[in-house]
Amino acid sequence: MNFALSPGELVRHPDQPDWGIGQVQSVDGNRVTVNFEHVGKQMINAAVIELITINFDSGA
Repeated sequence: MNFALSPGELVRHPDQPDWGIGQVQSVDGNRVTVNFEHVGKQMINAAVIELITINFDSGA
């Protein structure tokens, strides 16, 4: 489980790729609010869903 999320990070939902990229808005324990580009704000239970962090800094 990824409890190291913080506001501003970019993520994807592993089971909902059509939601697009999301930006973490807030983290309150296991509750993570993410604003996804195609579905808006969603509350994610981080104890159940491990969001995929996006790192555009690949060093290339």
